[in-house]
Amino acid sequence: MIETVSREELKEKMDRGETFTLVETLAEVAFQHEHLPSAINLPPDRVRELAPRLLPNKGAEIIVYCASPT
Repeated sequence: MIETVSREELKEKMDRGETFTLVETLAEVAFQHEHLPSAINLPPDRVRELAPRLLPNKGAEIIVYCASPT
């Protein structure tokens, strides 16, 4: 199931120490410049290559963040 999580909800989850994987879909240069704490980088052009290794648990809660509002 895919749900939208607001910034406020994400912050609350982080503040509560909930267990989830935070993925930022930014270009590597942008990710290196700045990213959310504990986020892993999964650049859009490398999803097929990196996702199986970075996200092996298909049952885990995964929150994906991108720089684009769309």
